[in-house]
Amino acid sequence: MNVPPTIGLLHPGRMGAAVGRELTAAGVRVLWCSAGRSEASARRAERAGLEAASELGALLEQAAVVISLCPPAAAEATAASVREAGFGGLFVDANAISPERAKRIAADLAGEGIRTVDGCVIGPPPRGAEDTHLYLSGQQQDVEAVGDLFADSAVAPIRMQGPVGDASALKMAYGSYQKAACALAGVAQALGRVHGVEAHLTEEARRLAKSPLATPDYLTGVAAKAWRWAPEMREVSETLAAAGLPGEMAEAAAAVFDLWEPDKDDSGLSLPEALDRLRGGQ
Repeated sequence: MNVPPTIGLLHPGRMGAAVGRELTAAGVRVLWCSAGRSEASARRAERAGLEAASELGALLEQAAVVISLCPPAAAEATAASVREAGFGGLFVDANAISPERAKRIAADLAGEGIRTVDGCVIGPPPRGAEDTHLYLSGQQQDVEAVGDLFADSAVAPIRMQGPVGDASALKMAYGSYQKAACALAGVAQALGRVHGVEAHLTEEARRLAKSPLATPDYLTGVAAKAWRWAPEMREVSETLAAAGLPGEMAEAAAAVFDLWEPDKDDSGLSLPEALDRLRGGQ
């Protein structure tokens, strides 16, 4: 029986901890670095069955594979910290970043002999029977090895045939619709609230199609996550520009999400509060 490699997980946010939980449930040893992390991170890691390493160097000495799941703005700094610490294994960049950024990170790590698999997570944090898709691209041998780690878990690995950058391109394409649609729904509901027609707006949206516009209560959760989504939309803008397409829509969506920055991780936010925030609290 093959013993699975030890995995290092940087850093266990809501999605990262849930992915780590799937690995530990499958019998994989998963380490996380507790240095400088919050009590909330520690609680998530403990619930997920992750093993704490006191510093990054200690984690990297034991891990054969490192999975980076962090906010997009921290992706390059996280990869650089792994490179500078002398890691020599396989790095899985599963962050919501542009393909250009993914390629830069992979090239930087390759200079130190670190192999990279590009990852794209689509879906909610895995739980129970609902699969979360993990798209993987890069060298096929490495893609296969990472995919095998998630066998029989609620994280469904989808092995792509293309190079590093393809999985990130998919994430940008998906996010350009899915997250921008949430920004548009927030603005539409806020405008309806200003004019007192939000009930009619919601009813029409429900009649015509299911969407974030048809389920406005969903926007309270969007507001709580918008601090992570704004940087992702700026990555989408970069990707659109690189393809010769207008990126203004993504930049505008990021600006909407910026207005929800004060509501970071606020699970108790009401819908009127979330919508009023888009008008500067008026």
